[in-house]
Amino acid sequence: MRRTSIRTLAAVVLGIAVVGAVVGRALAAQGVHLPAVAWVEDVAILALAVVIFWMGWAVRAYQRGDRPDLDPIRAARTFVLAKAGALTGAILAGRYLATVLGLLGDLDIASQRGRVLAAAVAALCAVVLSAVGLVVEKFCELPPPDDEDAEQGEDGAAPMSY
Repeated sequence: MRRTSIRTLAAVVLGIAVVGAVVGRALAAQGVHLPAVAWVEDVAILALAVVIFWMGWAVRAYQRGDRPDLDPIRAARTFVLAKAGALTGAILAGRYLATVLGLLGDLDIASQRGRVLAAAVAALCAVVLSAVGLVVEKFCELPPPDDEDAEQGEDGAAPMSY
């Protein structure tokens, strides 16, 4: 499995932010407003980032030889969780950025300024989650083989990539 590219994450954030802002404005014109972002969302996002980083740190310690008893399945699961965290962070960042974009015209209203600030903080927390996901994906990357014999199979052919 390949690592997540920053371009992919940026495209997800941008796409969801634009579509979300348009949908949010259309709903607001109909009198439907999304609820404000609660601070508990920020805490949950950051807690998820901490858990992913903690699991990735264990894999990093294994890669460096400091922890010889790590199960390879756990390392693979950590990589998948990091990838999911990076994508989830991008999706959430786009969602919260859409709220910010949708409310930019209403900044003269005090309650809307509070909603924009809460959404901006949540977007920042989501970006942290994406960044942690990318870092942990790097922690889980296998080092290259030491010699050419390890790269070639018994018949001299290069190994297949998946």
